[in-house]
Amino acid sequence: MIKILKFAKKSWYWIVLIIALLFIQAVCDLSLPQYTSDIVDVGIQNGGISESIPKAMTETTYNEIKLFMEDETQLDHYYDYLDYAQVDEVQKEEYLEEYPEWKHENIYVLNFDPEEETEKEEELSELLQIPAAMYSMLDQETKESLPLLPKEVRMNMVSSAEEQLSQMEGLVGDSVSVSFVKAAYEELGMDMEKIQMDYLIHIGVKMLLLAFLGMIVAITVTLIASRVAADTSKSLRDKTFEKVVGFSTAEMNNFSTASLITRCTNDIQQIQLVFVMLLRIVAYAPILGIGGLIKVLRTTPSMAWIIGVAVLAIICLVIILMAVAMPKFKKMQVLVDKLNLVSREILTGIPVVRAFSREKHEEKRFDEANRNLMKTQLFTNRAMALMMPTMMLIMNGITVLIIWIGAHGIDTGDLQVGDMMAFITYTMQIVMAFLMITIVSVMIPRAAVAAGRVDEVLNSKTLIIDPEMEKTPDVSLGTVKFDHVSFKYPGAEENVLSDINFTAKPGETTAIIGSTGSGKSTLVNLLPRLYDVTEGAIEIDGINIKDMKLKKLRNMIGFVPQKGILFSGTIDSNLRFGAKNSSKENIESAAVTAQAMEFITAKPEQFNSPISQGGANVSGGQKQRLSIARAIAKNPKIYVFDDSFSALDYKTDVAVRKALHEKVKNDVVIIVAQRISTIIHAEKIIVLDEGKVVGMGTHEELLKDNEVYRQIAMSQLSEKELGITEDRKEEK
Repeated sequence: MIKILKFAKKSWYWIVLIIALLFIQAVCDLSLPQYTSDIVDVGIQNGGISESIPKAMTETTYNEIKLFMEDETQLDHYYDYLDYAQVDEVQKEEYLEEYPEWKHENIYVLNFDPEEETEKEEELSELLQIPAAMYSMLDQETKESLPLLPKEVRMNMVSSAEEQLSQMEGLVGDSVSVSFVKAAYEELGMDMEKIQMDYLIHIGVKMLLLAFLGMIVAITVTLIASRVAADTSKSLRDKTFEKVVGFSTAEMNNFSTASLITRCTNDIQQIQLVFVMLLRIVAYAPILGIGGLIKVLRTTPSMAWIIGVAVLAIICLVIILMAVAMPKFKKMQVLVDKLNLVSREILTGIPVVRAFSREKHEEKRFDEANRNLMKTQLFTNRAMALMMPTMMLIMNGITVLIIWIGAHGIDTGDLQVGDMMAFITYTMQIVMAFLMITIVSVMIPRAAVAAGRVDEVLNSKTLIIDPEMEKTPDVSLGTVKFDHVSFKYPGAEENVLSDINFTAKPGETTAIIGSTGSGKSTLVNLLPRLYDVTEGAIEIDGINIKDMKLKKLRNMIGFVPQKGILFSGTIDSNLRFGAKNSSKENIESAAVTAQAMEFITAKPEQFNSPISQGGANVSGGQKQRLSIARAIAKNPKIYVFDDSFSALDYKTDVAVRKALHEKVKNDVVIIVAQRISTIIHAEKIIVLDEGKVVGMGTHEELLKDNEVYRQIAMSQLSEKELGITEDRKEEK
């Protein structure tokens, strides 16, 4: 999970905002159960009476209450007497609206605000508790006879009531206080139905506002989390792709193309999906869980052990699931790579598959890879499918347990119905918090594997990098020198090339020829640093290419690979691939030199004609000519043609080489060829055999003195075409 989060360190301020909003959402969600409890306990059971002390009392009630006090003057500190006859009309109208019986009997009104002076409110509540209990327990006839009893008798009655109340739980005392307040209000003629309805509406409006605020916050958090995850995945794709583009061929071979595609797409998508859940669910779950636990401990601490049972059951379930599913999630990404690899191989080689009637074999190979992935996915999906009903069983079992224990508490007066309902809600919130973590925890292992694979690419060491101190030649002519160069592929024991030593000068064509596997393509791949030499050095204008910036080095080279590669777009976009801002005249001139104008002008849209992916809608010869034109349009100092004329017929080959000779006569030209006719006029021909230079010179010199070259030449051309005379035969 740390690997996943570290990818988003640039968006830390958004993450902080999300956490702050989640706290607000948690406050909203955790407040609703308490309001539900208040609606049941206060709004319904107590008729909307939430206070434990009456705001006002009739003179009769006031005097009766004082009969149960040791010091009858204590109550006078909290209430003011209102004489109906002595109050002004404005105040009279105000009080009559709330206390209609005032016109029939004078009243006592609370002289402080309980919400502001809580200490005073607690003192009065404690003072009224026993008198209120006595008042509620006695009938009207007994109340009327109380003033006739001696004070000592009344105090004995109070002591007896106090002893009885001390044996009861607090909820009974609260109920008695509410009953007294309710009776006092009824005597004042207050509208009890209105009080109840006003309370229910007041609490209901608060709940609606909290629910609406929670909804707005939840939507905002989801939007921000989705945006952060999308931006993070975009940045991650950019970094990964930028890293992959900078890979040498060795790193590409180490990871494999199929695996790199999976890492750049599927793996990053998994990270994005889980990242949203981390911000939206995993970050919220502990806030909600801890908050719910605090609420539970404040309301009904005696039942808190039930939550411990629920959490313990969930943790056991998570541990079992993780132990079973984790290895399968790790295996899944490898199987996705395998499926991509097989699919890519089959689709790329579909002509060969059809030519050899291997469709059934390839279908079986694909089916095997697909079936292995399916089995692993089925296993993980079944594990998740098992988790949900198990979690529901735990939640429902906990609900039944709460109701069972809570019913006994309600029966004994230890618990109110509303508090039990709130406890159920809080418990479900805590369980849901763990449930959310559990759901994500099943997905996190796969995302963690994906994050590790992406991190492996990002942290991989790129073998071919720019030098710290760049060197530049005094004069840029493009002279190429291979100075005792040797090379072997990473991990190989033997050299592919050994002690290659030659110089390619401007204005000359240097040709490289040899049998298949002699290292021709490997040799020219060293020049643009697709690989780095193992021993020796390659210099351009006297500067080691390792001391040159890669971009500058490659800008000097017009490279035409052995396999012509075109990109989806148009002919014009492909020719401008290395020369984006090149003029139209330069592009057309390059096409003319490559002998491509004939088929370009034959197309309806000419240079704007579309090129499909990989150049599938042009022939092999057209693809090679466009590749040659692309290199020419770049106007480099060094041209490298890696067997780039093999798909051309002899006539086109001659025409291209003739036009090319005129176009690049002052530049360095290096040609790798299989055909003698392509290089017969080269100023310098290098003959390779098993990675070593076995001959160097002109065509005539090599034909005369080099057996390897002579055999290659005579296998392709007749003695007459090669210019071998009878005298040369005798010399041979």
